[in-house]
Amino acid sequence: MPPINTRHPTPNTQHPLLGRVFLFSLLLLTASLTSPAQDFNRYFEDATLRLDYTFAGNAQRQTIALDELCRMPRWYGKHSHLAEVPVEGNGQVIVRDHHTQEVIYRNSFSTLFQEWLSYDEAKTSGGKAFENVFLIPYPKDTADVTVELRNSRREVMAAMTHTVSPHDILIRHTGERAVTPYETLQQAADTARCIHIAYIAEGYTEAEMPTFLADCRTAMEALFAHEPFRSLRQRFNVIAVKAPSAESGTSEPGQGIWKNTALGSHFDTFYSDRYLTTLHLRRLHDWLAGTPYEHIIVLVNTEKYGGGGILNSYNLSMTHHPAFKPVVVHEFGHSFAGLGDEYAYDQEPIDMYPTDVEPWEPNLTTLTHFHGKWENLISKGTPLPTPQPADLDRPHARRDRWKVGAYEPAGYTQHGVYRGFPDCRMRTNTHPEFCPVCRQAITRLIQFYTGQ
Repeated sequence: MPPINTRHPTPNTQHPLLGRVFLFSLLLLTASLTSPAQDFNRYFEDATLRLDYTFAGNAQRQTIALDELCRMPRWYGKHSHLAEVPVEGNGQVIVRDHHTQEVIYRNSFSTLFQEWLSYDEAKTSGGKAFENVFLIPYPKDTADVTVELRNSRREVMAAMTHTVSPHDILIRHTGERAVTPYETLQQAADTARCIHIAYIAEGYTEAEMPTFLADCRTAMEALFAHEPFRSLRQRFNVIAVKAPSAESGTSEPGQGIWKNTALGSHFDTFYSDRYLTTLHLRRLHDWLAGTPYEHIIVLVNTEKYGGGGILNSYNLSMTHHPAFKPVVVHEFGHSFAGLGDEYAYDQEPIDMYPTDVEPWEPNLTTLTHFHGKWENLISKGTPLPTPQPADLDRPHARRDRWKVGAYEPAGYTQHGVYRGFPDCRMRTNTHPEFCPVCRQAITRLIQFYTGQ
């Protein structure tokens, strides 16, 4: 996602309405998300098919090419709602039974490639290529896999379909013998119906692994300090993958510093000095092969402020800056729940949300097709759009008087895109919690994945 927020208003006391809203939403959503589960065992083995692609092109033309298929032991993704997605994303992987064309699996994602297309460089460039890796359950029979990329108007701009034979001798087997050492930080109450998170080391040498493990525990406790993660903590299985780097730290191209690290991460992504990412997704999944993982949090051994979060790809955060805890939680909001940024830029607007199209992100709206988002949390008589509270961003703000509505600005845009609450973890690093709108969205997602 674009550069993370750097505003630092003074945090205030916890909003008392949030607990009541969360409990109400929890009861409401239990009923709304139940649907008949497909028979996983009919179509899939308990194994993972890793799909490696190259996305390339520029603002005018995009292409998708298959690079390699890999088989990994065990499947750690969803076992129900197989043909559904909880959020639309900027792209989707769709798996169909080759003989009947029935959709048997679907997942959504976002990519750095699509974000790059929104920058001026993509309008004049001859083209760039980006690695992308997706995981699907291993099909028992021949399947057709379609990858779709969508633009900011939620229209398919590029697509590619290829056929996968599960018995293809050129499908590489990985993760069966040489598995990166890892430690389990938290075991889910039901490991068959849970969400698997893997922290992975970046820029930590072998000698620095004790520091990495301590940083993992700090990040984990920071996440589970927030609702609804705190109440639903036992639905998460968490590991720490000890991928060693030859050198400590990360690359800073703007300073002429290039490090030899496990994932090749660096600052200055898209020439933004605080945008810290890795473009080496195949290398990332090679390190993780054979470990129990689905959602990835990369911890980078640096004191410099930066990070990024990409839906169903990875969350990446620095670890030794004072804002480590709020940033790693904020970025997980992106990578896990598909939440959008709720702030705007004054000087450098990013045109990612056409105001006549409803964003797919569950915490943003243009009020174009608002139904089904958070209108259930809005008190009767609240105007839409909603005026800002007079004490927003002031010390000692009376958050107990704030209410759910539709507030500008949001989504990097000063006008026409709205957030649901005056402040939130997705707006500022110093706000102590997710707002009622984001809590509801995260709760829905956790229930979707765990079927509980």
